[in-house]
Order: sequence, then C-alpha cells, then structure tokens
Amino acid sequence: MLSKMVLEIRNKETPIVDEKPVLPATIAPAAPVPQPVASGAPGIQSARLGSALFRQRFGLQYAYMAGAMYRGVASAELVIRMGKAGFLSFFGAGGLPPARVEAGIQRIQSELKDGQPYGMNLLANYEYPADEEAVVELYLKYGVTNIEAAAFMQMTPALVRFRLSGLRTDARGAVVCDHRIVAKISRPEVAKAFMSPAPAAIVSKLLEQGKITPLQAELAQRVPVAHDICVEADSGGHTDGGIAAVMLPPMLHMRDELQASHRYAEPICMGLAGGIGGPEAAAAAFLLGADFIMTGSINQCTVEAGMSDNGKAMLQEIDIHDTEYAPAGDMFEIGAQVQVLKKSVFFPARANKLLSLYRHHNSLDEIPERTRRQLEGTYFKKTFEEIWGETAAWFKAQGKDHEVVKAEANPKHKMALVFRWYFAYCTRIAMEGRNEDQVNYQIQTGPALGSFNRWVKGTPLESWRNRHVDEIAIKLLAATAEHLNRSYTRFLQA
Repeated sequence: MLSKMVLEIRNKETPIVDEKPVLPATIAPAAPVPQPVASGAPGIQSARLGSALFRQRFGLQYAYMAGAMYRGVASAELVIRMGKAGFLSFFGAGGLPPARVEAGIQRIQSELKDGQPYGMNLLANYEYPADEEAVVELYLKYGVTNIEAAAFMQMTPALVRFRLSGLRTDARGAVVCDHRIVAKISRPEVAKAFMSPAPAAIVSKLLEQGKITPLQAELAQRVPVAHDICVEADSGGHTDGGIAAVMLPPMLHMRDELQASHRYAEPICMGLAGGIGGPEAAAAAFLLGADFIMTGSINQCTVEAGMSDNGKAMLQEIDIHDTEYAPAGDMFEIGAQVQVLKKSVFFPARANKLLSLYRHHNSLDEIPERTRRQLEGTYFKKTFEEIWGETAAWFKAQGKDHEVVKAEANPKHKMALVFRWYFAYCTRIAMEGRNEDQVNYQIQTGPALGSFNRWVKGTPLESWRNRHVDEIAIKLLAATAEHLNRSYTRFLQA
C-alpha cells in the first residue's frame, strides 16, 4: 500500500528538492561569499573580554578574578602578584585567626599602592556571628574596600554593615559605593538577597547601634547589597555541584528583572566561577553572558599559593576524575559537602564514614568497639579522650566555654566535635606537608585543575614550580580570545 502511495506522489506532485531555481536573465547567480580566514576574524582581544564596566569599577586590566581559598591558600603573596598585574584577587581569610588576617592585610597593603586592586574574603559564620563581626571590624580599621562574600545563605549584620558604611553621595546627589562586595552564590534565593537592598530590620538595628549614619540608612534602599555577583558552579571546596550552563542564564534573567524593578542607577555585573580550567571553559562562560570569570582550583597549584610543596606536587598530577565529594567539617552536622582531592588519599572515604557513624549513633559510646579501634588507630592516631581534651582546651582558649558545657550535656554534639577535629587535622597536615600521614590529606579542589593539568601538559607549566597566578591568568585569557576568534571563523566558513 505504501508503494502505491509513493508512486502516486511521484507521478502527480512537483519535486521541491531536485529542481534548480530559474533566475531572471538580468540577475546573475550570486558569487560565492568569500569566507574569512584567521586574519578576518573579529579580532577579539583578551583585555576586551567581559564587561568594561566591571573592569572600570575595580580598576582592572582584565575581567578576571582569582577567588579566595580557605585558610590562606589564597595567600598574601598571591594577592600581591595578581594586584601588580592588574588583576583582582582575594586573600583567603576563612578559617584564620584574627591575627593572621591582620598580618595578611598589612603585608598586602605594604606592597599594593596607588590603587592596585586587592580584596579580602568574608566567610559567613552563623554559628559564631561575633567572629564574623570581628573580621569586618578589621577590614573597616584598615580601610579594606573590596571583599568576597562566601557561604552566605542570608544577609548578616556584619556583612550589611561593611556595605553600608561605605555609602555616601557625590556633589550631584548620586550614591557612591566605596565598599564593594563580590558575592559568590550558587542558589537563586541567595542571589536575589544580594541583588536586593539590605533588609530593613538589619539596617534599623545598625542605625540604632550607631554603626551606620542616618544618611547611610537612607541610601541603603537605593543600592543592592552587592553590585557584583559571581555564580559558582561545581567547584573545589564547598559546592552545590551546579552546572554552569544551567545556572547562569536564569540568574542573568533575575539580575535584569531586579535591576529594572529597583531602578538601580549603577548596573549589577554577574560573573561565573567553577569548572574554569582551560580556554574553552572560559570562552563558554563569556558566551553564556558572564561579565567576568573567577578561577579557584587552578591557582592553588602555583608558586604563590599557601599550600605545601608536597600538596602542590600531588595536585599537579590529578586528572578530571580525581576529585570526590566529602562532608564539610565546618558544617558537618547538616551534611554540607566539599569537593576534595581523591587521588592517593583516603580522606574522602574516611570523612564519609564518619558522617555515616554520626547519623547512625547518638554518642561515641555507641560506636562498636571494633570500629572505635579502627578510628583511633588508623584515622585519628589518638584516642577519643585525647581528642576531646584538645578540643575542649581549644574552645576554652577561644572564650567559648559554652561549647564545652553543651558537649558535656549532649553526647551527640560531643561526638560531632570529636569528628570535626579530624577534618581540621587533615587540612592542617596537608598545608604543612607532613609526609608521614599523607593519606589523610584534605585538599579542597575541583576537576577544573585536572582540566588545566591536561591543557598545560608537555609545556613548562606542567610543573607547579613554573606556575605563577598572573601568568596563568594572562595565558588563559589569551587562549580564550584565540579560541573565540577561531570559532567565529569556523562558524562563518560553515
């Protein structure tokens, strides 16, 4: 039956594919359009990638930032080298005592002068808000104007205070924001909070406490908490495992809606971080609409990074599949995750084992004797009692005796604190480069570093000893521009 129908169509209908069009005699067939070669490409330049407004806002040569890395892995030396090359980067203040943070500020400010860009990290601390406030006090004391806000789920008084204390008006009455916040976010509701004016209740409280002026309280409703938002896809360290191509477009739409509804005089810029380990990934970020890019994992395996030589040697060998998710030590009880090095270490498996034990037992005493011996002999190399003694002494030295009282009254909380000791220990030995317990290293990193290692394989940058953060940035952006120019040419030729 189908055969008869095909024959009938062929006999009765006019072909639409095989016939050539008949042109009027006066119109000659168009000559083939000459296809551009490499020299005919649009001439995209690395210094022109991203948003010109963003570069101007921070006084940058490029729309590229190096993000903060925990416990000074993003070191003062890293920040100084980037600043001198015209890049913005952030000192990794998270997890450091105030004295170390203050020393970092002093070192950076002694080297970067005449407006060379730099910033400091501000890590959310919902458990101990006074610690977050103390860091902000330091930033205000030393005149720090740029911060990277990380791990925030909602706005806090300390964060809002930093932002609002930098508000003033110029001679024309326009709002001037002397304090800039680059907010790293991975959830739409958090992005919305940062792109909205500061919560009225927090503003009122700060005004009541005399921490901001009446004018700053009034101006708070005319600006967002942050004019610069960095959408963080799957990354090293704390991560929600997001996908850049899924996350950034709706965030950009939200940005445009909030910009229009609040009628901000100054536009919000939005960048992308997470998974950027080579030029193709960076090019994809800019094509998705990112105003800037932020790198992280690729910078921790450089000369300037505050990681041990032993840790860097391990990092330069990883591939894209050599990372794994593990519980976050600072948010152990709620099961938050970090992405860490998996190759040559046991930390991810052991950390997940501790989380499983915490979820299935109500105290250290409930843990089976065989498992306890394994933990004390293999994981910790100390007894539970020894670890608790160290932990209690540390809390008391920090003036947090209430944590000790709480743990003594709540066996499950005590178990959590003992297990948390392991996470701090594993980070410390990795940063110190202790060879005798290398299998317990906790090094927070993402697969972007594996991608970068592949990209530079067979070049001088294969060795971390030849990797400098500013040179990596320049090389990456130059290759990104080349990739975009080649792609443009290829599309036209197609």
